[in-house]
Amino acid sequence: MIYTVTFNPSLDYIVSMNSFEMGMTNRTTKEQMFPGGKGINVSIVLSNLGIENTALGFTAGFTGEQIEKQVQAMGLRADFIRVDNGYSRINVKLKDYDGTEINGMGPDIDQASVTRLYEKLDQLTEGDTLILAGSIPKSLPDSIYSDILERLQGKGVLFVVDATKDLLLNAMQYRPFLVKPNNHELGEIFDVSLRTREDVVPYAKKLQEKGARNVLVSMSGQGAVLVDETGGVYALPAPKGTLVNAVGAGDSMVAGFVAGWAEKGDYEHAFRMGISAGSASAFSEFLATRHEVEQVLASLAE
Repeated sequence: MIYTVTFNPSLDYIVSMNSFEMGMTNRTTKEQMFPGGKGINVSIVLSNLGIENTALGFTAGFTGEQIEKQVQAMGLRADFIRVDNGYSRINVKLKDYDGTEINGMGPDIDQASVTRLYEKLDQLTEGDTLILAGSIPKSLPDSIYSDILERLQGKGVLFVVDATKDLLLNAMQYRPFLVKPNNHELGEIFDVSLRTREDVVPYAKKLQEKGARNVLVSMSGQGAVLVDETGGVYALPAPKGTLVNAVGAGDSMVAGFVAGWAEKGDYEHAFRMGISAGSASAFSEFLATRHEVEQVLASLAE
């Protein structure tokens, strides 16, 4: 079984406007609301690809109730923990303004709730995959990902980490199966600017030296790079298509890679599935369907 954990789920309020002016009343021309958070996005795409999984995480307040309702309506298997202090986030995303977003803070997660999550994770066994993705509320320490990986050491669980800065670096010592920074996040770790796929490769290898087994780097319009644990290096430009909505594209790449690996146990296939799923979501109003992913995958062979 594949499990995703989203510590800070959200309702993503995606709006379009004809114009935006500071200090004025701005009115939307189109609006959508979806459950969000990186782990939830991964779970949605995995389910769309026919891969069974369970979404774990924390929800709070009336916004948390709405997240749970929407996730349930999508047919996802979920096992969220309700917390009492605060509200799950509402993230406002201005669709027509170059990825401009306003993200909420999220609730306070108490130690008793963290313990409940640990108890759920203790049930994972050999062959399971655990995907830790996204930011955490301020009430949690930057060691929370590494604390979980340490707790599950020796159980034969594959770990996937999609996070930034200390959340990611603290997890490196536990040899995660896959990490997926984008080129800007990877450059930030090593204090360099990475603009091309060729630039990315040596720094992906440096991340392997820190402990990552496989490093998948998303690069938006520049495509993606995979450096795998056998020494293989794969790079592809971004597939051709019209950008509709970049929200969740990186999460979709993680889902596609994990689905591809589950299907064939082959890194090149997993990489192609990853870039296909990420691009298919970017070309869609919401997260990619299996048909949309397969269409992009077929285009890579042309």
